[in-house]
Amino acid sequence: MTKILHCPICRKPVPLDHPEVPFCSERCRTIDLGKWASGDYKISSPLLDPDLLEDLDHAQQQQHPTKQWKN
Repeated sequence: MTKILHCPICRKPVPLDHPEVPFCSERCRTIDLGKWASGDYKISSPLLDPDLLEDLDHAQQQQHPTKQWKN
């Protein structure tokens, strides 16, 4: 039995052994690439870098010097 996926662009069924997996066609693959290139897709994750968090905290303190910020 061959597992079937659905094309992320047009939702047509795509067998795992299809040459364009996970897409159903070169057209859908190109559409997906265009979405990445144009910024339609974004990868977001929490900001966990301590140095970056410290820089952001410092910038906020500079913008609002009278507000109490936690350290």
